[in-house]
Amino acid sequence: MKIYHAPNSRSVRIVWLFEELGLDYELELFKLGDKAMRTPEYRAKHPMGRVPALDDGDVTIFESGAIVEYVLTKHAGGRMKPAPDSPEFANYLQWFHYAEGMIMPPVNTIVVETMFLPPERRNEDNVNRAKKLLGNMLGAIELHLAGREWLAGEFSGADIMCGHACVVGGRLSGAIDDKPNVTAYIERIQARPAWQRAQAVGK
Repeated sequence: MKIYHAPNSRSVRIVWLFEELGLDYELELFKLGDKAMRTPEYRAKHPMGRVPALDDGDVTIFESGAIVEYVLTKHAGGRMKPAPDSPEFANYLQWFHYAEGMIMPPVNTIVVETMFLPPERRNEDNVNRAKKLLGNMLGAIELHLAGREWLAGEFSGADIMCGHACVVGGRLSGAIDDKPNVTAYIERIQARPAWQRAQAVGK
């Protein structure tokens, strides 16, 4: 399988997933904003000209959550995903989708307003609102992680999705200073050898 990846992007989730599962992969490496991501050839794989994308034989799939679900279903042999009859299955679904549905929208606002827009177009009110919202979103994870090591029993795809979002959100917002459970969760993630290998790819 071939992963299209740029460091410091959502495609870290996919490299991390493959490293956790011990799956072989080929890598096509970009930098964010790379003109090669806007070519017709690459847009045939990802119409937005972004990462990640994954080639698996005749299948090409993009969007990080879809790729995680695809790989876990097709190639993980039942690992990193609770069975539907597991008492953790509902938690798995909830926190898997919470990453993009709740955490990443304010993260996106902060990134755009503080990194991508030129200074004259930035809006501090937007940043402050997004940081407050992000703090609230991480607060729900703080409550859920009380007495838990991972989001859905054993380490799972929900931690790939939401854990990455927590790391990025905590780094950008300072919203974890009063959240010891989230802070410890991030430390557990960053201590994982597969996370560390994924972070090193392309750097």
